[in-house]
Amino acid sequence: MSAEDPPQPPDDRDRPGSGADPFAALFQAFGGTPGSGLPGLPGTGGSGGQDPARQIAMAVASEGTSEPNVEPVIRMEYESLVRVAELNVADRTGLTVSRSGTLGVRPVTRSGWASASVDAYHPYLARMTGVPDGPVAGLSAFGPGGIEVVSGDPDDPMTDLSESWLSGLIAAMAPLMASVTTGTMVGRLATRNLGSYDLPIPREGDEILVVAPNVAAFADDWSLPAEDLRLWICLHEVAHHAVLGVPHLRAVLVDLLSRHAGAFRNDPSELQERLGDVDISGGPESLARLHEVLDPEMVLGAVRSPEQEALLPRLEALVAVVIGYVDHVMDDVGSTLIGSYRQVTEAVRRRRVGTGEADRFVERILGLNLTQDQVDRGTAFVEGVVDRDGADGLARLWSDKRYLPTPAEVDAPGLWLARIELPDND
Repeated sequence: MSAEDPPQPPDDRDRPGSGADPFAALFQAFGGTPGSGLPGLPGTGGSGGQDPARQIAMAVASEGTSEPNVEPVIRMEYESLVRVAELNVADRTGLTVSRSGTLGVRPVTRSGWASASVDAYHPYLARMTGVPDGPVAGLSAFGPGGIEVVSGDPDDPMTDLSESWLSGLIAAMAPLMASVTTGTMVGRLATRNLGSYDLPIPREGDEILVVAPNVAAFADDWSLPAEDLRLWICLHEVAHHAVLGVPHLRAVLVDLLSRHAGAFRNDPSELQERLGDVDISGGPESLARLHEVLDPEMVLGAVRSPEQEALLPRLEALVAVVIGYVDHVMDDVGSTLIGSYRQVTEAVRRRRVGTGEADRFVERILGLNLTQDQVDRGTAFVEGVVDRDGADGLARLWSDKRYLPTPAEVDAPGLWLARIELPDND
């Protein structure tokens, strides 16, 4: 294949973390089985442990195996490439790339990325692990305080056993729900992500993470020049770090992501119906069935709430513009620095919108809609601004909070330009 031939996507079905069941990966990673507990995690039948979310994330990311350290020569190459990216992104955007003065890069393993990323994702994922909005038959509450059993049919000889067994098991899992959700989802992301900003989520600090084995595997899968892909990744990460580091944009985006994650509403009637299918007298098969019933998407709320529907237009518009802007900067800078830029870009951008349903679960929690239509929407806005007002017009995008475009303006960049020309009456 020549450098200009379109890259062909690999078959990702055998990739680590490609399965559809996060809990199955969790139990497998810790050497446990549904109902037998997770070794090392308190409240799940195993022995006590520390920071279960991080433990789970690292185990899922590594699939319970030992990962080789990133080679020193690879670390040094990334350090050199990030300096190139930092200078070029700062020059093209005029943005402050590093808030502390020094931008670092840390090439890591999959488990290393998972460990470092738990803190970034936990505040959002933990917010969606609230209690159901109503009672479930046999259960009065589901939350950090555990579960209180409500008396069932006194004429049913299985009532006491059923309620004791079921409530005890769920109560043991309830305090860990936020940790399990965060750990499994971050661990799954670690098996696929290339850097810190595969999802445009602001991060603390001035250190960029690059998942070295994933970058190397992606280069092999798509027959890409490894050195060109590494520079491309550095440009992508630095551009996102600069944009998401703009204080007012960061504050607005964090607020929207947090509110969206916290607005999930559980459906207690559906949970009741599914729990009613579990026959505890069935032995191990019943435990496996309970494991299926208590998957994150069921317990944590699969239905988008009215609050989320109200937030989505603003959140999707802002994310679309961030993606469109970063892609524009990448095209401007990368085409002059990377010989195979077109080939690498096509591969990475096809991959960006080609995630499976399991990965989409994380995006839906946060309200991130990284479809091709959303990407095209952001691209059209940026191109519309540049066509009408050039690079100077686009440079105003992040200069003031009031210049952040509304959902309607994202679809009509001329309206945005007209509004920002109006005097500020505040």
